[in-house]
Amino acid sequence: MMNGSDRERVRAALRDLPGEVAWGAAPDIRDVYVPRSHLRAVDPNVPLATGMRGAGKTFWWGALQKPGVRRLIARSEAHSALSETTVVATGFGNRPAPDIYPGIDVLPELMKRYDPRTVWRAVAVRQLTGADHPVRRAASWPERVAWIDGNPEAADRLLHERDSQFGGENRYFLILFDALDRSADNWQDMYRSVRGLLRLALDMRSYRRLRIKIFLRSDQIDEARIADFPDASKILASSIELEWPRRELYGLLWHILGNGGHGDFFRNFFGGRWEPIGPNGDDAYRTPRNLVNEERQRGKFHNISGPWMGTGPRRGFPYTWIPNHLGDGGGLVSPRSFLAALREAAVDTGKRYPGHGYALHYESIKQGVMAASKIRVRENREDYPWVQGVMEPLEGMTVPVKFESIANRWRESKALEMLADEIENEDVKLPPAHMDRGPEGVRSDLEALGVFQRLRDGRVNIPDVYRLGYRLGRKGGVKRVR
Repeated sequence: MMNGSDRERVRAALRDLPGEVAWGAAPDIRDVYVPRSHLRAVDPNVPLATGMRGAGKTFWWGALQKPGVRRLIARSEAHSALSETTVVATGFGNRPAPDIYPGIDVLPELMKRYDPRTVWRAVAVRQLTGADHPVRRAASWPERVAWIDGNPEAADRLLHERDSQFGGENRYFLILFDALDRSADNWQDMYRSVRGLLRLALDMRSYRRLRIKIFLRSDQIDEARIADFPDASKILASSIELEWPRRELYGLLWHILGNGGHGDFFRNFFGGRWEPIGPNGDDAYRTPRNLVNEERQRGKFHNISGPWMGTGPRRGFPYTWIPNHLGDGGGLVSPRSFLAALREAAVDTGKRYPGHGYALHYESIKQGVMAASKIRVRENREDYPWVQGVMEPLEGMTVPVKFESIANRWRESKALEMLADEIENEDVKLPPAHMDRGPEGVRSDLEALGVFQRLRDGRVNIPDVYRLGYRLGRKGGVKRVR
């Protein structure tokens, strides 16, 4: 066990773990942790990176725009095509930039009038032109897209010339696209938008140094609807999923603590050789890769949390228990949920168990998972408001449960009928993509979102990270929020 002052130092550091706003912002160099599996995701030659909400898509969209981050990644991976000299531009994102790309009100109208590939091509050309080019001089995006549509050969020539220029300079020009869910209000338009962008990504593969990188949520990938064009498989086959295995979640935690306000203490506590990576030599450190090892992590974390999720080993072990209870239907854990759970666990321990022998109390860890579940449910409500309407009638059920029982709840509450009326009145953004198949279709959409999990016997399970926030029970599981 730690002494009292060290325990409070650890609790204070955990209470200061970054929240939702910090995680989505353009990061400082000390905030950048690079999982091994993410190195390909930031490579200019990998056009498509997918992931669940909170997996790091917007994080990398912002981080790659910073030369210091690109330098760090190049140093992390000797064979990375990304370097500090790579020119990075934005093609779409969650921050309005009407002079750089069309806004969320303009883009859908453009895609009604033009092929989405042409619209995205105009965005790419805009990034590659000088101030005297017609696309740059145009006063509006309709004018820019119209010029691209009417001058395809001139656009081809421009791209060829710029590619030759960057080839001669031995560097890449990379355009980043994120937050594509903001480009449309329904799935048909969403799929057209994504399909057009994938076609542009395929076009760019014919150049040596011009590249685009697309960050998509996993549920936006429906191959039958977005990849029905020649050679689409070349894009999908080279895509990468932003995943966070358990060792990388704890590697991220180690990195944040080792670069935080108590960094000297934690770097000594975790051990290993922390290489300085900041521009001033000692203001940021790289987490040693030999610490991203489950056996070494388990012992260190249990010095913080205690060895068990109760008074003995029967309830499980904190190192594995936390990620296991934060996974969605596909077993995926977002770093945002992981950090939120630890942050709340530290707050709760300080309030309810200040004299506990470890920095975290096992009951507070459970409270942390509940807090993370509330965040995930709120995120779902923001992204897919319809989910709340089909989950509310299930409150109080105990899972796993037969799907017939869920379908009966939906029939009794008329949840799907009300949802259908809202869809008809165009009051629902991105409604269930398979609503036309009735309850089974909605079930498949909830499975795609990771809310439902289909068991081998056909029953429905709902992972704790959603179950607690939606107020369902499970025999022997973490007690639901009341």
